[in-house]
Amino acid sequence: MKDLPPFQTVAAVITDTRGRVLLVRKRGSTTFIQPGGKREPGESALQTLARELHEELGVHLRPGSAALLGHFEDRAVNEPGRRVRAEVYRVQVDGEPLPAAEIEALFWLDPAPPYPVPVAPLSAAHILPAHRTLGGGLSGPSSADPS
Repeated sequence: MKDLPPFQTVAAVITDTRGRVLLVRKRGSTTFIQPGGKREPGESALQTLARELHEELGVHLRPGSAALLGHFEDRAVNEPGRRVRAEVYRVQVDGEPLPAAEIEALFWLDPAPPYPVPVAPLSAAHILPAHRTLGGGLSGPSSADPS
């Protein structure tokens, strides 16, 4: 059987003023992942990210805040036997993230292991280590700061 190509997604690393990273859990899943999603036809990566963040968290991508963290691939947690490849951006948002659409829960995570919740391999093995290597958060305050 031929391997299926990986899902292509765009994902966000959103930090609060304490340096914690926002992860989300989809309804029916036990694993936390980076917010984001799949592109719709004709969308750029940042258009996808802006749409997904608004639909799933009710926040707005702050103009000019996106910085490419990298492209990462690992096994998909919500699709057995599949892989996911993500184009990941460190971003700032305006508004307070709240679960919406298929998102059931949010968790603000210290980006250094061990993790107190189940974290997807893509985040745990690739995205969070890359984020830590670059020094944690973005410069400047973020309005996403749940105390």
